[in-house]
Amino acid sequence: MSYSEKEFIVRASTSKIGPTMAHKLRASLRGGYEFVKPKVVDYKNLRRDINRVIGYKDAQMIVNTMNDRRAHYPNYSFEFNCQDDVLDCMFWADEMEKAYYAEFGDVISFDATFRTNKYRMVFVPFTAIDHHKKSVTVGYGLLRNESIESYSWLLKAFLTTHGKEPTLVLTDQNDATKQVVENVFRNSKHRLCMWHIMKKLKKKISDDLFTNTDFRKRFSKLVWDINIKPDVFEVKWGLLMKEFNLEDTRWFKYMFTIRDSWIPGYFSDIPMCGLMKTTSRSESMNSLFNTYSESGNLLLNFMMNYDTVIQKQRNTQRELDRASKKASYKMQTPREIELQASKVEIKAEEKEINCSCKHFKRMGGLCRHDFTIMMRCGVKEIPERYILKRWRKDVISRNYRFSFVQSDSGDCENVKLVNDSYYSFESCLDNVRDDKKRLVLFAEKQQMLLKEFESDYISPGLKCKTDVEVVCKILGVTIPIPEEINIHVLEV
Repeated sequence: MSYSEKEFIVRASTSKIGPTMAHKLRASLRGGYEFVKPKVVDYKNLRRDINRVIGYKDAQMIVNTMNDRRAHYPNYSFEFNCQDDVLDCMFWADEMEKAYYAEFGDVISFDATFRTNKYRMVFVPFTAIDHHKKSVTVGYGLLRNESIESYSWLLKAFLTTHGKEPTLVLTDQNDATKQVVENVFRNSKHRLCMWHIMKKLKKKISDDLFTNTDFRKRFSKLVWDINIKPDVFEVKWGLLMKEFNLEDTRWFKYMFTIRDSWIPGYFSDIPMCGLMKTTSRSESMNSLFNTYSESGNLLLNFMMNYDTVIQKQRNTQRELDRASKKASYKMQTPREIELQASKVEIKAEEKEINCSCKHFKRMGGLCRHDFTIMMRCGVKEIPERYILKRWRKDVISRNYRFSFVQSDSGDCENVKLVNDSYYSFESCLDNVRDDKKRLVLFAEKQQMLLKEFESDYISPGLKCKTDVEVVCKILGVTIPIPEEINIHVLEV
């Protein structure tokens, strides 16, 4: 099997394409199975061979690889912790994730997923919302378990890396995360995920009550209402519990005692509290990572899959930035004055606007009531204090100059040359594909070039490489496999 074929199999795996499907795909691209010399079993055996080479050295190699990134990539952070020589926790964030957190880290959420590697280490991405209202990750953790000690170490590493606490942290009802968030992020407000709470509702009430449309509508409206005031909520909750005989139900009594950790009205004084109400952002990121990752992955395989996901996310980010910078907007003035505009107080001289709906505080943007009153009062420009930096289209590019170093195998210049060569070959083939004479000439020149390089370059190069060196190159490991192992993986 050629090096290119091995590389194809491994790269296909970063998009969760297994060896059998990779073999089918290779045959389709080549025009038939007769043009693919290795069999399916050879494709399957490659993964076995890689696992054999790495084996028990996986944890040591991933730590060495991440330390190498920290040493060579600008503003890259990586921390790890061991328990009895076994890898227990990891946290990392690159310069772009730090930039995202600096601008968008007012509200974050995190949620764990297990299906990312063969050791069942818990993967924990930290998620924020950017100026496109899209999810962006601002750091990542790998934990051996979901203990209080592990989460405590993780959040401390997060805080050390970013240097400031978020304003609001959203999690599910995991007791460990609740306790740790309150202990580590002492100045942050902790909020529970509304979706998880509503999901539990079905288990806590009778089937008859759950199918009662009136109850479900009223309960949902009560707990999701962002404008409800705490005292009003408490009265309406009591009336609803009494009407449907739920006053003595243990779950409802408990949820009422912790109402200040999940009811929106208790967070109305926190800026940007309306950006995120559930951990669905984190769960969406977990789902994305699971789309690309497999439960049988080594940690090194997992990191390759992680790199693929991040490249996809950031490519989408660049496209949104380009579209935003090119966008033009058609402004329309309302023809009728909103009745609710009477809720707005404006101090023209001080350029201060306050609306009782608190949309600016909750979402970071002026509401329609504010604009109606500003137009009535002849205000021609939005006061600068109400144009938050986090929503500007150039919020990142204006303040940061990223080095576009990618996590890839070997020398970045070599990687670029390889990709350029692939592109040039495909472009040439496209140009001669329908002209038989030119196609024959192109094929002959390719054969001549192949013979030349096989004799002059391949023999002293790739053919003399050991299995270990080839595996390292394919997996993007730039440092040798260590002889001495001080960090071990959890036995499975």
